[in-house]
Amino acid sequence: MRATAIGAFAALVLAAAGRPAAAENAPGVSASEIKIGQTMPYSGPVTAFGTLGKGELAFFDMINAQGGVNGRKIRLISLDDGYAPPKTVEQTRKLVEQDGVAFLFSSIGTATNTAVQKYLNDHKIPQLFIGSGASKWGNYRQFPWTIGGVQGTFRAEGRIYARYILQQKPAARIGVLYQNDDFGKDYFLGLKDVLGDRFERSVVAQSYEFTDPTIDSQIVSLQAAAVDAIIVGATPKFAAQAIRKVYDIGWKPMFFLSNVAIWVNSVMKPAGMEKGVGIVSSAYVKDPTDTGWNDDPGMRQWRAFMAKYMPDADASDQNYVNSFNSGMVLVQVLKQCGDDLSRENILKQATNLHDLALPMLLPGITVSTSPTDYYPVKRMQLMRWDGKQWVRFGEVLSGT
Repeated sequence: MRATAIGAFAALVLAAAGRPAAAENAPGVSASEIKIGQTMPYSGPVTAFGTLGKGELAFFDMINAQGGVNGRKIRLISLDDGYAPPKTVEQTRKLVEQDGVAFLFSSIGTATNTAVQKYLNDHKIPQLFIGSGASKWGNYRQFPWTIGGVQGTFRAEGRIYARYILQQKPAARIGVLYQNDDFGKDYFLGLKDVLGDRFERSVVAQSYEFTDPTIDSQIVSLQAAAVDAIIVGATPKFAAQAIRKVYDIGWKPMFFLSNVAIWVNSVMKPAGMEKGVGIVSSAYVKDPTDTGWNDDPGMRQWRAFMAKYMPDADASDQNYVNSFNSGMVLVQVLKQCGDDLSRENILKQATNLHDLALPMLLPGITVSTSPTDYYPVKRMQLMRWDGKQWVRFGEVLSGT
């Protein structure tokens, strides 16, 4: 079963064969290899996201074992930046100027990617499928070499939560706890898109810095503001703190949690599994802890990959699902490139993906891009924490 499941993806991979080296403007490409780079927070305040890089390294091990793509192996150089923008700049310049990578792929973080966006665009180096859902990555006019991640945007997520709140309680006073950067502020943009003129009188905000020790005081302030619904746009550490504090002070608002902070082992368990009952979030990928997917062919394919290439990893961590999806999208891009691996053609193919179905995306959700649409995933489904797992409900929703 394991061999069959992994083999199901072989249609995207061509057997190794003699290939000419790509022609002009194809640094990092030889007749046998494509060298790519990324930065990851393997240290620092958000190490929980480092599993994305580990999963992608394992994914390309699988692809290379199957012969690579168009006869070339993929060599991913994954460097630690500690989630610190100055370090991201240093490591990205190393990847480009010393390691000679063809492009950047799936680097984590909104502030970190922002720090290198102009450098990469000025040098016309593709910055592909960023590990961030910030809506700013869709600015194809100003930054045409930067493409958003294989995930719904935070802004789209904010829109979906706002619409649901208004359906349930039209006159709700909405509190937002957000990280003070483009990541957190995207939730405001989503709320403004839906609330319009009502935004100023309906929304109460509290921010935090990712270097802060706790967010307890911000939660208490939102409770004091008589908030009916709270949206927490936070990374895992602060999400767990918010869940615990809301529960401990006996507050019972409608509670919405960013979908980058839904992991069971790094958020729900540290917070207290029972303390999060009723929290709503959103999903675009299949949850490995949901037994309803046990007989799903896509889930079996992913589990076979994990069993062979990451046998000691925590299979409940959805970052490994995300790494599987982002890796598949990149393989499709490289497959479409054929032997023209110039940076221009890599960008062209990355912006010409049409309803790409992935084994670990939810039914009804596909990946699409165009030269004027840099948001690969546009739909999500709501889900609720029941004390043991996330349970999806309702239809798949558009975040546009």
